[in-house]
Amino acid sequence: MRVAPVGGTAVQDHVALAEIELCGELIIAASAADEDRLSLESIDEVLRVAEERVSGG
Repeated sequence: MRVAPVGGTAVQDHVALAEIELCGELIIAASAADEDRLSLESIDEVLRVAEERVSGG
């Protein structure tokens, strides 16, 4: 059995970390919502989709 060495060998996938952060934000928004499901508009707001369209990102 091989074990990863201790120390600065961790690899960070920045795209995966960003996706995990967005999922976390959606979970928090869904748990705080009054309705059973988030509307598409609420999801866009949480994910800041409109801001991306305006900034051209």
